[in-house]
Amino acid sequence: MQFSLFKQLLLIGITSALLASCGGGMTNTPAPPTTPTPSPTSSIGHVVLIVEENHSFDEVLGNSSAPYLNSLATQYGLATQYYADTHPSIGNYFMLTTGQIETNDDSFSGIISDDNVVRRLVAAGKTWKSYAQSLPAAGYTGGNSYPYVKRHNPFAYLSDVVNDSSQAANLVPFSQFATDLASGSLPNFSYVVPDALNDAHDGTLTQADTWLQQNLAPLFFNPQFQKDGLLIITFDEAEDSDSSHGGGHIVTILAGPKVKQQFQSKSLFQHQSTLRMILNSLEASSDPGASASAPDMQEFLVSH
Repeated sequence: MQFSLFKQLLLIGITSALLASCGGGMTNTPAPPTTPTPSPTSSIGHVVLIVEENHSFDEVLGNSSAPYLNSLATQYGLATQYYADTHPSIGNYFMLTTGQIETNDDSFSGIISDDNVVRRLVAAGKTWKSYAQSLPAAGYTGGNSYPYVKRHNPFAYLSDVVNDSSQAANLVPFSQFATDLASGSLPNFSYVVPDALNDAHDGTLTQADTWLQQNLAPLFFNPQFQKDGLLIITFDEAEDSDSSHGGGHIVTILAGPKVKQQFQSKSLFQHQSTLRMILNSLEASSDPGASASAPDMQEFLVSH
């Protein structure tokens, strides 16, 4: 009996000690604080943006005339609810660069002095170039020189570029893109401007798709881009008959090593979100105009 009682007392003591050490029993020991999960960071060092012309979402997605665009949309990230901001073209290009529509006059020839992507990139110590096909000469800020169309190259209107020769020098013919890519000297932000024959404006969607494949495929074999690159392909606006959310439903694709594979977003995005995505990915300190409050597109990116 004494041994049995001893065992009972021993078990009670051990159990009490265990309960105390685990926060049990009568003692209410607070749980240790939870370490917050850090937000995923993208480590993107190079962003390439290309804007195509005047085709609605349903005209592009699933269209056998655009196999390359559709292959990227299938393999990488597709924004299924992405809408342009306005009609006609020019306001959308300004939304992508200043976060404001600025004007709906495609013949606009003035200078835009509002806060813009160049100002933010320069302030952050980042480099940029606009690679425009059929641009008459490096540094050219003049009007149309067909098939080069100025309104498709919004950088040529920005006061930060027009009034600063060192920044204007970043307006270069598209032929420079292949050179910079091969030499590993792409800037942090590249804006690629196909001319009116190759951006689906005056040429066919097939022509535009073929041009993209010929000129973008090398990106995916380039060590610099494969390390930290992000490619964004969007359209300026949908067909005029589609004015949903201002400029209609359009295809926008994000691709590259930091983008989730076979990802489709159902979030509502517009061009101001793309501007925010560009600047936030490159760690600029602030976002111009409507991009400051635009929905964030970071959901497309993998954490690391």
